[in-house]
Amino acid sequence: TENRKHSAYYFECHIYCATSKMISQVQAQAAIATAFLLLGGDNHVESFIPGAVITRTATITSSLSLREQPDNEAITETSPPLIPSDATEDELAWHANHDFTTAPDDASSTASATDDWIKQDFESQSSTSFPSANQEEVQQSQQLLANGPIRGPTNVIVYDTTLRDGTQMESISVSCADKLKIAQRLSEFNVDYIEAGWPGSNPKDEEFFRRAQTELDGKAKSKLVAFGSTRRKGIQAKDDAQIQKLVDCCAPTVCIVAKAHLWQVTDIIRANPTENLDMITDSVSYLTSLGIDVMVDLEHYFDGFKFDKDYTLKCCDAAVKAGAKVLVMCDTNGGSMPWEVDEITKETVEKFGNLATVGIHCHNDCGLAVANSLTGAKAGVGLIQGTVNGIGERTGNADLCSIVPSLALHVDSKMTCNDNLDEITSLSRYLDETLNRTPNRGAPFVGSSAFAHKGGLHVAALERSPDSYQHVDPSKVGNQLRVLISELSGRQNILGKMKKLDMDIDEKTVAERSLVILERVKHLESMGYTFEGADASVELMILHSTQNYCLPFRVLDYTAQVYDTDVDSASRVMSKMENDKSRNGGTVTKTNLARATVNVRVLDDPNHGEDEFLDRLEVAEGNGPVDALANALKKALVPSHPALESLQLIDYKVRILDPAAATAAATRVMIEFKDVNTDRQWTTVSVDRNIISASLNALVDGFEYALKDVVAGCFFDDFE
Repeated sequence: TENRKHSAYYFECHIYCATSKMISQVQAQAAIATAFLLLGGDNHVESFIPGAVITRTATITSSLSLREQPDNEAITETSPPLIPSDATEDELAWHANHDFTTAPDDASSTASATDDWIKQDFESQSSTSFPSANQEEVQQSQQLLANGPIRGPTNVIVYDTTLRDGTQMESISVSCADKLKIAQRLSEFNVDYIEAGWPGSNPKDEEFFRRAQTELDGKAKSKLVAFGSTRRKGIQAKDDAQIQKLVDCCAPTVCIVAKAHLWQVTDIIRANPTENLDMITDSVSYLTSLGIDVMVDLEHYFDGFKFDKDYTLKCCDAAVKAGAKVLVMCDTNGGSMPWEVDEITKETVEKFGNLATVGIHCHNDCGLAVANSLTGAKAGVGLIQGTVNGIGERTGNADLCSIVPSLALHVDSKMTCNDNLDEITSLSRYLDETLNRTPNRGAPFVGSSAFAHKGGLHVAALERSPDSYQHVDPSKVGNQLRVLISELSGRQNILGKMKKLDMDIDEKTVAERSLVILERVKHLESMGYTFEGADASVELMILHSTQNYCLPFRVLDYTAQVYDTDVDSASRVMSKMENDKSRNGGTVTKTNLARATVNVRVLDDPNHGEDEFLDRLEVAEGNGPVDALANALKKALVPSHPALESLQLIDYKVRILDPAAATAAATRVMIEFKDVNTDRQWTTVSVDRNIISASLNALVDGFEYALKDVVAGCFFDDFE
């Protein structure tokens, strides 16, 4: 288009960053509008995918409605660019300050002159008009591999693939909005790379990369990696639609998967071995020619190495010569043993460690993903791929929540996320909450049981030295020590709990009462109670043993009624879920099937200034007897204790302890509560052969625990 003429309806507009700053979306749109003008096109754009933030030379392809021009006809008409109806004030101001109707006087201006004209305009605008990402953060990410290969275990790059490989786990589904939230949280934790998806495989991942340009901050965007594969057989990389998706998504780094197992090449994808090498070379060289950092996941690497080492190493050689910065050895089937990983990694690092960073990607089919990853780091691996909480296809991927703390605390590896290590437990639980998964209590480092101690001997030793039964300080990973109470507990467990409550009791009394409480715990557990997950019930038991503690309220009596309109088995499900539409004007309404009455004695003065008591009788409805009781209890207590307004029931578990007793079986109920104002959570437990009584007792304990810090003075002694 040197003479600013055209004869095609489809062309590519190349946007060059003329300054060291990043280009905003409105600037990119303005640049393309200018290019349309110079090419003599009208202002109708049929489709346009904007590069909201362009950190490298980018290709933005638009399908235009252009009028044809004879080869030698000069452009004489110009028209202003189309301004969107929803343009922001900044966009309107930008257009108002620029005259798009005047092109250079000489219609035969050279491309160089046109380029200078556009660049000059970019330079004047990009420095003042629009906010840019933190350049120091972006440069830090981009230059991570710029100084040459990284070799472990001294230095290790953390590569997270939770949003891509992790989401392949059974029962896991994540929305685009949640992926954006997780990506931002991973960036805040400061992992080095965030593999966010495969834009060529599904619309959701394409949407993610598009929205990421405007919804993630600059630091997070600089860490994004787009996943893809080598080009298809019989086609050039530049013509492969899937490769082009990787380019168009504007991710600064791309990771492509390539076959590195000769049998997989010949029998699975049915390609010629030489052609597979060409696919690697062509794909990597094309992407690197566009200024994209390229990593190569060498699929079935360890199995391929054992099958035909020479061919697997040829795949590495092809990738490195084409410009790949990282070679990732993949234990795709998860069947490699640590000693095999050690041997193969050492040989690979010896051959290619000075040319590229060697990485590792392990699956957990043998339960060895973490061990193999750490073994790889010891043998020279400089980049480790994994997922938060080890989620991933089949049995999962290498768990970064185990790998990162192990490297930081036991190997002294240098990682960019080391300073945020005390946030890893929070990151783990945030992911589980976002994905609606139940956290693994027994997960190393981050599980709620990771630093939990039950045996009395252990607890006694921990009182003398925390290092006696802990390999690290739990606070270093954002977790905490927990002393469990059970029939296996010793007196030290109870003493530890009492010290935590900071009770003003002499040591002799504490020692005596701890023995009494321990015996009570053992007796209750023999009946079916379990206090390991119900710390609130244990603390209340301790508080009740003290003379200066008083109940904030007392339930004098209660009733619960359950009613139904149709007990026919064929229709009761629908009758419980919604009212009959014909009787409600076609409107579905919530159906309450239970009613509860609670008679509660409370202190009438919320500030506990006077010993005045009030019996309050309240009635409430609910979706079942427990829900109705909870509503009635809350209704009765809130006037005297407004703090309970923020109390929520977030979990309710029931377990039949002796199924052989049938309907006469004892039932254990555990209820989890949350204060939405403080995010504090606690669990209470109760056992009874009457499930309603067990539930009410657990409810009462939960409400009482919420008030334990605000109760003053014992006001029920006179009524004993």
